[in-house]
Amino acid sequence: MKRTVTLSDASPLRRINHFFQHGDIPWQFILILTSILVMALMVAIGWMLWQTSAAARSTFGWSFLAPTADASWDPVNDQFQAWPFIYGTLLTSIAAITLAVPISLGIAIFLAELCPAWLRTPLNWLVELLAAIPSVVYGLWGLFIFLPTVVAPLGIWMASVFEQIPLIGLLFTGPIPLSGASRLGAAIILTIMIIPTISAVSRDVLLAIPSAQREASLALGSTQWETIWQVLIPYGLSGILGAVILGLGRALGETMAVTMVIGNSIESAPSLLKPGYTMASIIANEFAEAVTKLHSQALIEVGFILFVLTMLLNMLARFLVWRVARKTPQDARV
Repeated sequence: MKRTVTLSDASPLRRINHFFQHGDIPWQFILILTSILVMALMVAIGWMLWQTSAAARSTFGWSFLAPTADASWDPVNDQFQAWPFIYGTLLTSIAAITLAVPISLGIAIFLAELCPAWLRTPLNWLVELLAAIPSVVYGLWGLFIFLPTVVAPLGIWMASVFEQIPLIGLLFTGPIPLSGASRLGAAIILTIMIIPTISAVSRDVLLAIPSAQREASLALGSTQWETIWQVLIPYGLSGILGAVILGLGRALGETMAVTMVIGNSIESAPSLLKPGYTMASIIANEFAEAVTKLHSQALIEVGFILFVLTMLLNMLARFLVWRVARKTPQDARV
């Protein structure tokens, strides 16, 4: 009787050959392995920051995060509170993303839908070149040129217009320093830095939308603007939100440019026109000069807070993308 040879009866070498001849199996294995490595890396970073900030956490507890008006950062007396840096990070990032999103979306719409063919390629190069400029160059340009000539006069005008408005006036309480070094300066520099990222990704999203969507809308009598606003943007909304997430991530973690233009002041005033700190800039400024263990661990705890805050905001943003994609038909997802 003839015996059928199965894979289990084959030699180990033949099993290995069979494994690699079926491309899906090794590819799935590699994807699973890299996913596990990414998660392990995230856990390892969080665990390292948590462990090395143990002394600061045990000394200050939850008061380290307390949003109090008299929050202090005094390395001489080993008194540390992180609220001014948390507030500065959130304020500059939210202001930057608020300014950057409409500008970036306008650039993306122009490049994808309205720009003449002969001009599209040079403008694409310029947008991508802005993303390639080192942050320290943005910081130098902002410190010596942009802040004194643009941000300082703009801050004076904003204080005169908005300071008397209830609640909103708290964010525009002057005077702004003559140098222009302030949270407003940091927010505008961040805006300039994240515009290329958001606009480039949004442009690619719009270009990926099938031409049939445009043709169908125009055939029904829609104007070009109605096609863009009511068809293309809803069609690619999940991808545009993904672009905004990338921009927000850069705004939260940007260090050198912000350190050079924000003024580096411990003052906890809520105004956008006052100098301040972000979590990244306080670490960059003081970590090399920390002489006590508590000071070093307080800075590491600030880094841990930034790590957790970035992760939570990205999780929230991914949830919003999921909600938008869930409401979008499967064939309309970019």
